[in-house]
Parts: sequence; structure tokens; C-alpha cells
Amino acid sequence: MPANNMRRPSTPDREAKKEAETESGVHVATNDRDDAEVSDKDSSLNEKDNEKQGDRKLSEQDPNALLANPLKAFSRVEVAERARAWADEAGLGEDRELFARAALVAQNPTRWDEMPELSQEEKDALTFERDHPYRQPKALWLLVLTVSLSAAVQGMDQSAINGSLLFFPEQFGIADRYDGWLTGIISAAPYFSCAVFSFLSSPLNYYFGRRGTIAITCVIAMVTCIWAAVVPSWELLLASRVVLGLGISPKSATTPLYAGECAPAKIRGLLGMQWQTWTAFGIALGQAASLAFYGVPDSRGIEGLNWRLMLGAPAVPPLAVLALVYLSPESPRWYLGKGRKAEAFRSMRRLRNTPLEAARDIYYANELLEAEKHLGANKQRNALLELASVPRNRRAVEGASFVMFMQQFCGINVISYFSSQIFVDAGATPRNALVASFGWGVLNWLAAAPAFISIDKFGRSPGRIGGVAVGIYLHCLAYSPTAGPVPFTYSAESFPLYVRESGMAWAVSVCWFFNGVLSLTWPSMQRNLGSTGAFAFYAGCNGVAFVVAYFFLKETKGLTLEELDSVFGVSNHDHAIYQAGKASYYASRLTGKRASKPEPLYAHEKLSAEERAARGTLAPVAMGH
Repeated sequence: MPANNMRRPSTPDREAKKEAETESGVHVATNDRDDAEVSDKDSSLNEKDNEKQGDRKLSEQDPNALLANPLKAFSRVEVAERARAWADEAGLGEDRELFARAALVAQNPTRWDEMPELSQEEKDALTFERDHPYRQPKALWLLVLTVSLSAAVQGMDQSAINGSLLFFPEQFGIADRYDGWLTGIISAAPYFSCAVFSFLSSPLNYYFGRRGTIAITCVIAMVTCIWAAVVPSWELLLASRVVLGLGISPKSATTPLYAGECAPAKIRGLLGMQWQTWTAFGIALGQAASLAFYGVPDSRGIEGLNWRLMLGAPAVPPLAVLALVYLSPESPRWYLGKGRKAEAFRSMRRLRNTPLEAARDIYYANELLEAEKHLGANKQRNALLELASVPRNRRAVEGASFVMFMQQFCGINVISYFSSQIFVDAGATPRNALVASFGWGVLNWLAAAPAFISIDKFGRSPGRIGGVAVGIYLHCLAYSPTAGPVPFTYSAESFPLYVRESGMAWAVSVCWFFNGVLSLTWPSMQRNLGSTGAFAFYAGCNGVAFVVAYFFLKETKGLTLEELDSVFGVSNHDHAIYQAGKASYYASRLTGKRASKPEPLYAHEKLSAEERAARGTLAPVAMGH
């Protein structure tokens, strides 16, 4: 609270009030509005009256402002009283004063240094949190490790097919059947089933939590990989890969949300992007396994032992995830959704450095959930219908669907799944093709991190495939820091809270569906158009995507919930005209012509960095809240 609004009590009544507040452990500074609206008697209202007054104030708020920070609807005294009542209701009465202080910080998260209610130790802790965002508790980094390994499991599940495609089609006699379509179907099967099974993520999360969903899907993935390694026919191999989709899809929708819900706001976006980075690491592991098992001979009557080991290798990493996932805290937001408030606080306490930070974040998350209820978001309404019928949501669906579609149709997963065949067709031996594929997998992983911009070349590749390898590697360098990690983060940020799980499930479904289309069609495209012609098709897709992204894709980076509603509230037509005006302006500048800069279309573009900070929103992009 600004210092010039704080007044020292001078009357006997105010002195009595100050003594009462001191005895309670929290002194809530008052201003004229507090004095007029909230008396000592108001501060001691019973919980039911407090709840009724809170409901009325929430219902009077603008929906966008309410979701930006619902605590702004109340005075400071009211915020503290509501927090105490919440702590009592949650069975956390011994921490009621902690929650009162934490709620005041959540109400004005950039002004805590001016709050007399906080001790110097608490102010120092908040300063440390601001200045050292990566100094987090061990439990949070354990969770990050669990999430990263979960992503690596998915990457291995995806890339295991790469090396095995050099062998099992010949063994099962399907290499030339149906012009390559049968091989494409086997390769694509998990991704089409992922498009269907992604909608199971909501019920799985509801009943089993984030950790339970990850554990269940890891078990399914492990079993199906072992199944694929022992099949006697292509039909059973196809069946195993269909079921594998159930082990991939709900995990891919759940794990980024789990990381986002547990991470502090300042590093939430970065941790959310780790999903794609470590999926790429898993892809590299899968290709390393293909290279390692390439020369394994058949033994004891087992035909095709090498490709069977390639398909079975991804059954090992899930064991590490299963060992770690229940050592990590459950998502505090999931506990809140189940009404288990005390457990939510205990979980958040493990994920934050101090009790004040934990109380602030869990109470603020609870207030956002309550705001959703008062806006009618949690009433008996079909979430998928909300995605389609509400213009703001529909535009978020369009944006998320586009980035997920282009993550596939930029052509990257053609290389991920079929690079060995592509290199063989270019004249490489199968072993050298696997070496080159492994090099691509490592580059795909390292290039996702800004610190890594290159990787050593594999000198063992034959000279005549060097041009193919260079082109593929350059494509990877362009993809890994951009179209790779962006779509999942963009999708998680775009949807409003009350349809976020359904919106994310839709986005993931789109991603996997077109992943399946890619895998299904590539063998036939390569056979009929050749590698050059097939890649030319995807080059054209990237050209079209550049135009669409510039004119129609809306920026979400660093925006508050209120600002996101504003951005997606603008029609695509108006946004395209605005972008065209900006392009014309910059083109004129480059050619030396005078031109007027277009007026900003969005309110947040008119604000300076200082003005945005002064608005005091707790989490710039509340992926987790």
C-alpha cells in the first residue's frame, strides 16, 4: 500500500483497534476506504456473512478484471479476514495470520516492501525470490526431473520405430504391400489413437491426479513396448502400437500442466517449455538404442532380435518415472479442485522456499478457482461447446490448433520417424543411416536450448549423403528452438481457466492427429514423389505457415489473464489488418519513405514496462493457476 495513504491512529477507538490487531499477529494498514467500509465489528463477521458479502462483491466485478486478480475486489481488511476464514475452514487455524499476510501480498505482489504487516525476514525472503528465481527447493527440482523423464519416455516411444523400420517390414513381408501404406499405418497407429485418447486426460486426472495419470500411462507404455518386442506378426505389432497411444496421449496433456501448476510464476514458462526439450532428448535416446542394437544377431530361434530390442528399449525409462513420481508432491491445484485444502497447502509448502510464499500461492490459486465459480464457469456446461461457441475461446482454439498443426506439417517428424530410410535411400548403409539419425536426434535435443547452437558432424557418414545430412540438420536447428517447444506453451497459455483442460486436450488431439497423418502418408509420398519432392511439399507448407502466423497468430508472451482475454477478443480480420499496417510501416522505413506508425491495437501495447509492473498482477501468464 502506498506510504502516503497510511495514517497513524490517533483517536482512542483507533488505538484500541491497533492493539487488537497487534495481539492477533497482523496489523492491516487502513486508509479512508477501509475506515469507512470496514469497522472492528465488520472484521469479526461470522463466516457465512463474510461469504455472502464476498459473493456480492465478486458478482459486481468485471469478469476480465476478476480473473486478472480477484483479490482486487476487496479492501485490505476484507482480504485479510477472508484469508483467516479460509484457513480456519481448511483446518489450518494455526496458520490463519500467515494466510492473512500472504493474502495481502497476493493482492499487491509488487508492493510488499511497503507492507508493515510483514516482518523483515519475510520481506528479505520475497526479495530473494524475486532476485533468484532459480533458487528453489529440492522438491521442485525433483518434480522437474520427474517431468523431464516423463517427456523422455514419450520421446523414446516415438522414435523407437525409426531404426526398426529397416528390418521388420522385410521380416513380415509387408515392405512393398499396398505401395507402402501398410508400413505407414503401423508407424502412424499410436498417433491416431492419441488423437482419440487425449480426451481421456480429464477423467484420468479427475480420479487419479496428475501423478496418478503419469504413473498409469507410464505402465501402459512400458507394457506395450514389451508387447511390440515379442509379436510374431505385423497384425499384433499394429495392435500394440494402437494401445501405445493410450500410454502417450494423456501423459502429453498432463505433464506440461503438472509442471505449470507447481512451478513459481517467474519460471513457469521456461519449465513448461522443458516438455518439448526432453521429449527431444528421448527421441535421441531411442535413436541411440537403434544404433546400439543394430548389430545384434538372432539367437535361440529369435528372428529379428535387433529390431525387437529397438522396440523394447523404451520399456526401461518408465521404471525411473514410476520410482520418482510419488516422491514428488501432487499438484496443489488438483488438491484444491478436490476440496482438500490442507493437503494443497502442504504440497505447496514443499514447492516453495518459505511458508509465506506457499500460503500466498495456494490462497491466490483458491481465489481464482472461486472467481471461476462466481462467473458461472463451473456450472453444468459442456466445455467443448464453450470452446466452439464463445468467440474468445474459439480464437484460442484456432491459434492453438494452428501451432499444433504446423509443429507436424513443418516436416520435422518425418525425419524423427523415417530418417534411417531417408538416408538409406540417399545411398547410406543401414549402419551409417542410423549414425546420421542419431546425430540428428542429439542435435534436435541440444538445439532446443539457447546455449547450444551446433553439434559435431558425424564424419563416418558417406560423402554422398553429406548434402542430405546438412539439409536435415539445418532444418532441425530452425525447428528445435521455435516450432518445437512453442506450441505446447502457447496452447497452455491461450485458454481461459475454466476450459483450459479441455482446450489443452483439444490442442493435443490436433497435434497427434496430424502426427498420424504425417506418419501414414510419408512412405507413399516418398515412393511416388521421391524424398526431394516430398520435402518440397513440406517446404511449401512452411511458406504458407509463415504468412498465416504473421497475419493471424496472436502473441501471448507475458500477458495477464485480462490481457489475454483482450487479445483473443479481437477478431482475426481486425488483427490481420493491424499486422498488414505494421508490415507496410516497416517496409516504408526500410525503403527510406516516411510513414505513420499504426496505432496500437491492444491496450497492453500502449503501456511501458513500469506501468505494467505497477498493475500488480501476481502471475503474468497463469498456466498453473
